[in-house]
Amino acid sequence: MSDHPTVADAPMGAAPTTDTGTGSATAAGTEPLRRRARAALETARARTTLLTDCLDDAGLTAQHSPLMSPLVWDLAHIGNQEEIWLVRAAGGRPALRPELDPLYDAFQHPRAERPALPLLTPEQARNYTAEVRTHALDVLDDLARAGRSGDPLLEGGFVFGMIAQHEQQHDETMLATHQLRQGPPVLHAPAPPAAPPDADALPREVLVPGGPFTMGTSDDPWALDNERPAHTVDVPAFWLDTTPVTNAQYQEFISDGGYRQPHWWSPQGWEHCRQAGLEAPLFWQRDGDGWLRHRFGRTEPVPGEEPVVHVSWYEADAYARWAGRRLPTEAEWEKAARHDSAKGLTRRYPWGDDDPQPQHANLGQRHLQPAPAGSHPDGAAPCGARQLLGDVWEWTSTDFTGYPGFTAFPYREYSEVFFDGGYKVLRGGSFGTDPVACRATFRNWDYPIRRQIFSGLRTARDPDGD
Repeated sequence: MSDHPTVADAPMGAAPTTDTGTGSATAAGTEPLRRRARAALETARARTTLLTDCLDDAGLTAQHSPLMSPLVWDLAHIGNQEEIWLVRAAGGRPALRPELDPLYDAFQHPRAERPALPLLTPEQARNYTAEVRTHALDVLDDLARAGRSGDPLLEGGFVFGMIAQHEQQHDETMLATHQLRQGPPVLHAPAPPAAPPDADALPREVLVPGGPFTMGTSDDPWALDNERPAHTVDVPAFWLDTTPVTNAQYQEFISDGGYRQPHWWSPQGWEHCRQAGLEAPLFWQRDGDGWLRHRFGRTEPVPGEEPVVHVSWYEADAYARWAGRRLPTEAEWEKAARHDSAKGLTRRYPWGDDDPQPQHANLGQRHLQPAPAGSHPDGAAPCGARQLLGDVWEWTSTDFTGYPGFTAFPYREYSEVFFDGGYKVLRGGSFGTDPVACRATFRNWDYPIRRQIFSGLRTARDPDGD
């Protein structure tokens, strides 16, 4: 497997191209923005602390998989990016530790090589990130008092939202490292609630009406460059699964010989399936006629009602073919998640424009697993589909590239260098994604072989199949 930086490794960036009105020229006008930015930064740091303080130094410095960095690298990288963007770029202050820049540059050092680097120790990494945070909050307070605006990095508090998202994305990466780690459980969270009473009565699929809708955004101050600009896309009508594909449904694919029959797979997918010896989702193992799974240090029966997780794009594509369906395009997914055809409106989230709450979606590591299919009726999209945000990232059929009119910001390495046709787009976030980095325009991407990420799927079909 290639070890290219993923979305969480890439330098964060994207600046609003218009004044959203949140970058007020007065200190009073910036106070709500300062509170929001500070809360986002503190929420991210609390989660980083949770994911690192639960292990001893040996656990933090070990490489638990060649696919992932040692957790101590992620910790110091978080601090280094915060220093570069908040202390230096936003605050105009001198560098604290410039010698760390090349050491924690994701593009200079592939993940598999990072354990051999002269990394900061866990204590040094904690002290460094704490020192950076002190300076970063001073910068935030200074900018709020001055009411500074006009700088694209500062409009709408973008640079602070950018860094909060960057840390939360690394937190999800660190959560994936915990899933790969061997040893007893160190993370604990309650199970998600049972599915609501109407879950079993939901239709298998919903019809998403055809027509144009606004894809992407030009006015969300914390949106990243690959989400921009807003543009009109005409999407023909299609049918979409009401909920993500479940473990029980995926087991039918396995039982029917899905991993042994090449005609369900693309040529590249079948070659990978054979070479990698794929037989089931990652972390599954046979248990007589059933299946067990490994989940954060626990071994347990695979729950049939949960969305399947830890499948690659190749597996998702093969399942969809076996089911007589296909993966949705990225535009189809976003239209289903955002567009209210009856009102002619495009929303920020499936349920509307209000920020996510627990009743809307399974986000933010509140649970360490997906919620049962059919959960969160309050988070349903206008088309009737549920769980489009949270639970599992959903593979689409679309290659990752820029939208028409795309402009890289702050520089190419966040998105543009990945526009090479080798990455597939995932949408919707997972149970490990924080709300600050999860909205209906947010785009994730990865290689089609990847499955250590919290990835699942839902399928689509054309109306001609009626």
